[in-house]
Amino acid sequence: MITPRELQALIEQGVNISSILRNETDIDQNTEEIIETSYDLQTGSYIAGMKKPEMKKLKEEYTAELAKIVRSLCNPTSILETGVGEATTLYGVIRNLDSNKLDSYGFDLSWSRVAYANQWLKKNRIYNVTLCTGSLFHIPFSDNSIDVVYTSHSIEPNGGKEEPILRELYRVTRRFLIILEPGYELANDEAKQRMEMHGYCKNLKGISETLGFQVMDHRLFPYTANPLNPTAITVIRKDVNAEVPIHVFACPKYKTPLQEIGGMLFSPEALVVYPTIGGIPCLRIENGIVASKYPEIIGTIQQNSATETSAPCSILNS
Repeated sequence: MITPRELQALIEQGVNISSILRNETDIDQNTEEIIETSYDLQTGSYIAGMKKPEMKKLKEEYTAELAKIVRSLCNPTSILETGVGEATTLYGVIRNLDSNKLDSYGFDLSWSRVAYANQWLKKNRIYNVTLCTGSLFHIPFSDNSIDVVYTSHSIEPNGGKEEPILRELYRVTRRFLIILEPGYELANDEAKQRMEMHGYCKNLKGISETLGFQVMDHRLFPYTANPLNPTAITVIRKDVNAEVPIHVFACPKYKTPLQEIGGMLFSPEALVVYPTIGGIPCLRIENGIVASKYPEIIGTIQQNSATETSAPCSILNS
């Protein structure tokens, strides 16, 4: 079995390791494990790409256009990028929206990429962003919790699993869902063949309409990094009358509120604690540790610590 270190060496040689991992496990579709491994081992490449003038210019145009579309739809108080990667897109969107009252969020399968995203945003003086790990299939946010939810080629490697992802994206959306993904149906034959080879997503507009979503717009996006992977934009309107939930984060399994206890997030419904590593909440279902007595134990520890701190000191005279 090929090791992650060997895979990392292949990535440095420019090899697409997703197909290698699919062949090794004898499957046709990318799994979350394959996607996580592939992208985690690429950590740093997106930020490094921003040092190239042509990539920096493309990213600036891409995010300016996305922010323009957001502004044309509403004045959001919250925004979420799903599959945030290293936050090079989220950074540009936030900067172009230029709102101090905007609560911004992002999550990604890969802890390493979220950690790099944290560093990238702070380096560029963007502080009002909350990041965590999470899965597109079990998004760790409450129902109707975010005004504008958007993707930027994060559904891409999940070909064949579009419907459950779209359902989750729609669930957490409050007003508008903006999908920027490979435009298979709008692409030429060469691009389609490449998308099929890599297991990319298809028919997002059609599936959305089948699910009863209100699709407002679907067309090719004017900016794309690779002509053989043209980006299509699909805008879905939701607008619900439900109150904005008090708790934005939610248990990824039961979608119920989480409690912050002892620096970690505890799910009273799942009786599971989700750890925080390096300041990043790890909110994938498999990250959870079954710990039904966690609140009790942490409460006892904190109480004992407070008692010891407040106890009077005794001075022994010799």
